[in-house]
Amino acid sequence: MEKGRAYLVGAGPGDVQLITVKGLEAIKKAQVILYDRLANPKLLDYAPANCELIYCGKLPDRHVLRQEMINDLLVSKVLEGKIVVRLKGGDPGVFGRVGEEAAALAENGLPFEIVPGITSGIAAPLYAGIPVTHREFGESFAVVTAHDKSENGQPKLDWKGLATGVDTIAFYMGISNLPYISENLIKHGKPADTPVILIQWGTFSRQQTLEGTLSNISAKAKEVNFTNPAITLVGAIVSLREKLNWFEKKPLFGKQILLARTGTDESELARELMVQGADVIEFPKWKKVTVPADPAMVKRIPDEYEQILFTSPESVSEFFEVLFAEGIDIRRVKANFYGCSTKSVKALNERGFFAELEVKMPLSDRLLIVGDNDTFHQDSRADKFMTSRKIIDEQFTPIFKRVLEEASVNTIVLPSSRAVKTLIDEGILQDIIPRQLLETTKIVCMGVRTSEAAKKYGVIPDKVLPAPDKTEVVNYLASKESELALV
Repeated sequence: MEKGRAYLVGAGPGDVQLITVKGLEAIKKAQVILYDRLANPKLLDYAPANCELIYCGKLPDRHVLRQEMINDLLVSKVLEGKIVVRLKGGDPGVFGRVGEEAAALAENGLPFEIVPGITSGIAAPLYAGIPVTHREFGESFAVVTAHDKSENGQPKLDWKGLATGVDTIAFYMGISNLPYISENLIKHGKPADTPVILIQWGTFSRQQTLEGTLSNISAKAKEVNFTNPAITLVGAIVSLREKLNWFEKKPLFGKQILLARTGTDESELARELMVQGADVIEFPKWKKVTVPADPAMVKRIPDEYEQILFTSPESVSEFFEVLFAEGIDIRRVKANFYGCSTKSVKALNERGFFAELEVKMPLSDRLLIVGDNDTFHQDSRADKFMTSRKIIDEQFTPIFKRVLEEASVNTIVLPSSRAVKTLIDEGILQDIIPRQLLETTKIVCMGVRTSEAAKKYGVIPDKVLPAPDKTEVVNYLASKESELALV
């Protein structure tokens, strides 16, 4: 059997845009992905539809898969001839055990590549406004594990060297050992008033920080119950945060948004919300299944219809692919083209066709509606041409549940009436989304029709925007009105 190949990929610290181009390319061609807890699950959206997803994450109180099992699984999947991605949070070479996994592959004569990632010890401070080196504050930097395999989990380090020989120190996952860390640094020469900052969930919109000094940071963390995953940064350089704090000033920083997804691809709205600083959880993850075309019906298309209405941009490309496969020259089609949305019209325009929105389409008994199983209009006048079926990708259901458990969703955005139905029928009624979120979060409906659909399900929106426009959503969520409503 042909051997596969493994890619040991650093996913970066959280913000999905921080993955490398090479890492993303590996995900896009993967047949199997073994992913960790700290790798942002949103990166899995870029995997092929038939990719096998295996969770290898470790939680503080339990291990899902032991390291030896992960090594064996990695080897066995590559031996099956698969393209395997081992997706690890941060950089795989910084406390990521990539050496053990690469050794297992090498011992079996299997090809692999290691793709570096941005490590959280550098990225989290930068997202908190702190570079880890600076000519005036610190020219040396160390990354240090804050726990080890000993019974008490307290690492045996060169405390004297760290305290007197390094300007800035980043401790990984060190919250439980803060008293031990502070005590040893002070004991071995670090001034007690040395600034310290704790950065939890760095580079996410849910990023939290806590500042103090070596003498008081342990008490402060205990008082507010500060927890991992977190970076503990020690050094005078922390003082730069007051001037350089940029990420937490983004308009939507702190917004953790649940966005009902109606398409198979990430929406432009989701991208814009993330650009403005929000965490966005899109639900559900859809995948398309090809529907075999009826050759007899396809052959009737050129002459039988006056109008063809496309319900989505995807239906445009799928339609033309079917015609080409059946040997039909598109120039034979006499119908006028229309789209249900501006994106559908744009997709037609990009193929060289003049098209207009559905609202400008005159009545006709010779109408063909093209789309998937979820986008057909209830129009008795029209024939329907199904290009594909859209179904929920059940592989993502446990992933979505884990994401919800770790996030603190404070806003639900409903872009359309179809999005309302999806959220309720596929999320709430299936016990995937907690019903209480409808009571504890701010609910924003994009447009009056969306609001009316929500009310039919007993969901009362906190805000109804005048139109389904992404700029309106961003402006509202960044406004003082939105902040007041969340209190």
